[in-house]
Amino acid sequence: MQRNLSRGFTLIELFVVIVIILILASIAYPTYTTVQERARATQDMSNLRQIGLATQMYLNDNDSVLFSSSASWMSQLIPKYLPAWAVLQSPFDKRSASEKGIASPVSPVSYGLNGNTKSGASIAGLLMDKVTNPSAFIVFAPAQTNDATTVAFSGTAGQAAPGVTVYKKVSTPGGSYSGTASHGTHSSRKRINALFADQHSENMVWTVFINDIASTSDTSANLRWDPYIPYP
Repeated sequence: MQRNLSRGFTLIELFVVIVIILILASIAYPTYTTVQERARATQDMSNLRQIGLATQMYLNDNDSVLFSSSASWMSQLIPKYLPAWAVLQSPFDKRSASEKGIASPVSPVSYGLNGNTKSGASIAGLLMDKVTNPSAFIVFAPAQTNDATTVAFSGTAGQAAPGVTVYKKVSTPGGSYSGTASHGTHSSRKRINALFADQHSENMVWTVFINDIASTSDTSANLRWDPYIPYP
């Protein structure tokens, strides 16, 4: 009489299988996180473009004057020019979104209006026709907090005029960035997205983003923050 004997896995075989699974997971995880980050960067760029289009419509209705200084820029775009407050929250912003994207004083706002003009005031009230170089002048960018380790934001819809702002290494709220560490939103915090006055959005190196001094490699750097500075 012949017996059918079934043999189970030995402990060594199970261990080998587990090791193989762990190796495959360690290979796949960086790829997965990279894909996730690229998707967030793409959505972040899309948000900035939508804000740019909404701003252009606002300018068309207001004789090219960029926002009233009596209210926050966010409240002047929503709801007439932007569909929902959710557009103002970066995918890199981990705070809880406001319910159904409806604005409240604590609704997250991740993007800041350029907080500088030649006189040192916010660009709210700026006549955009006077911008020296629209393709170099930053209008909106992510306004992050002072955190050298993680991407963090603290702007809200309840901020008073001119609303959330960003200028070189400083954002309101959030304060100044300290140290030499990168403060970008993606690519190991080395890059950031920004929207320019000619409505194009750009993926920039963070060290270039904070620079406003002309150099041989980038003659437009000093035009990024002040709309009136001419070419050197």
